[in-house]
Amino acid sequence: MDRISLLDKVMYTFIVVSLLTFPIDTFQGLPSSVRDALYIAEMVIVAVFSVEYLLRLFLAERKRDYALSFLGIVDLLAILPFYLAVFLAGDVDGRILRTIRLIRLIRIFKLVRYINALERLRKALLIAREEIIAFLGLAFFLIYVSAAGIWYFESEVQPENIGSVFDGFWWAIITLTTVGYGDVYPITTGGRIFTIMMLIVGLGVISIPTGIFASALTRARNESGGDAGNEGVSRQRGRMPGIDKERT
Repeated sequence: MDRISLLDKVMYTFIVVSLLTFPIDTFQGLPSSVRDALYIAEMVIVAVFSVEYLLRLFLAERKRDYALSFLGIVDLLAILPFYLAVFLAGDVDGRILRTIRLIRLIRIFKLVRYINALERLRKALLIAREEIIAFLGLAFFLIYVSAAGIWYFESEVQPENIGSVFDGFWWAIITLTTVGYGDVYPITTGGRIFTIMMLIVGLGVISIPTGIFASALTRARNESGGDAGNEGVSRQRGRMPGIDKERT
């Protein structure tokens, strides 16, 4: 059973609170007092995350490795939008500021450090990264062929919906993922036969990553039981005593 330290719980709470304040801040017509409270909460959260990042960087045996690691980049991106928004306020378009603030959602990845199940998911992605990349390449190829094919069959009869291969990309993605919004669909015999073929192939392709990831997740779960190199990895990621102690 996992033993979660007090500092773990505190950091976990700050992360969850920061994720909750974001959707609340999007409400229109919030009283100014609520806006002020949300801003103060954001400043406190950023201050805590900033101290955490600096401590991890300071305590990391290999500071460059931690700074360029996945969790190191997440820790930095969790605080960077706040400082950019403050620094650029009044000098840039409001839409750019909203985009910068949206990056705060990266904080959800900070949970990886405090929840073992998420850590195993991260490990599984690393284990299966080559297979996943190969699958994405295959999926893109299939989408490209599908887009070109549906354009060939349907462009002349419904140019307003599939006037180019780029329009066909939308149809190909929603069809191969079996979402099927129904806003674009074939009306010719050739197009319908082609769609049936792509649906059959698509069902097989979409099921591929399920098996790949399940196998990788099983391997990650087995490896998480006792990793001889955990101590070295912990130093590389900028782990802090009391926060990132080994869980059993």
